[in-house]
Amino acid sequence: MKTFQNISLALYNTFGLHANAKTLVELSDVEELKDLIKSGLSKSNYYILGGGSNILFTGNFDGTIIHPVFKGIEIIEEINNTVLIKVKAGEIWDDFVKFCVEHNFGGIENLSLIPGHCGAAPVQNIGAFGVEIKDTLIEVEIINLENGETLSLSNSDCDFGYRTSVFKNKMKHSWMILSATYKLTTNNHLFSTHYGNISDELKNFSEVNLSTIRQSVIDIRTKKLPDPKVLGNAGSFFKNPVVKIEKAEEIKKSYPEIPLYPVSETETKIAAGWLIDKCGWKGKSINQAGVHEKQALVIVNLGNAKSEDIINLSEEIKKSVFEKFGVKLETEVNFL
Repeated sequence: MKTFQNISLALYNTFGLHANAKTLVELSDVEELKDLIKSGLSKSNYYILGGGSNILFTGNFDGTIIHPVFKGIEIIEEINNTVLIKVKAGEIWDDFVKFCVEHNFGGIENLSLIPGHCGAAPVQNIGAFGVEIKDTLIEVEIINLENGETLSLSNSDCDFGYRTSVFKNKMKHSWMILSATYKLTTNNHLFSTHYGNISDELKNFSEVNLSTIRQSVIDIRTKKLPDPKVLGNAGSFFKNPVVKIEKAEEIKKSYPEIPLYPVSETETKIAAGWLIDKCGWKGKSINQAGVHEKQALVIVNLGNAKSEDIINLSEEIKKSVFEKFGVKLETEVNFL
């Protein structure tokens, strides 16, 4: 266990914002976490921080940041063209995807290059290119931060939805993910290449397999999305709004090219980046916060942005999208 006092969190969030934490505790295994719980963690103000890729620090944090770096990938069982594979919370998500692809385990290759740690992936039910965590996750092992009790939750227990789960609702803050187990394919893979322009990228390769799909996704993301190490950002700042089909059709009358993705018989999803782009925000900025020139869904730190710069920009974006389309945007990034 490593403990730091009055530490800058600039290196712990992908926006690169300067905010201090009163205490930051880095945990390398579950036993250290249990010791921390026994010391009275629940009586203090605390926050669980993984890779810091989906958070906006709005100021200093007067409490304890829990930063788990549990490492380990375990192949539990291979049977009937499938594998059960368990990954601990502190592993970097893309390292896990790379491991799976290299071992010919299919199901999460479309989620390549998404930043963050494996422990945060189920919390957000991360997704990209038509694939979400919920499609392959079997169970998660969690711990109660008040008494140290451990528990396993099945996929259905997690209440997965679009960029949400039970961990963002009734289990928020009181439970922490220790590991997650996925069921992936080892043969007869079901490739998902219809979403976005993966199929176009795949034309650069002689065959379609897990490796070429992963590389296609990486190429697409690299072309469109800024590297947080170069230009601070938290990826998609807003969720793609889900609206009634009638509302979508109303917008389509004026904008036939609007990208729509059916959710149910009554609702459809609209690309938030398209809405923002149509409002003229791509490449625009307010002080040191800007909208990325290639992807309107991404707000970037142009160098010395303050949290209020990013918040003000996001509010102006939401306002203009509602005024133009009558659609409310919700932030995907968590504010602390």
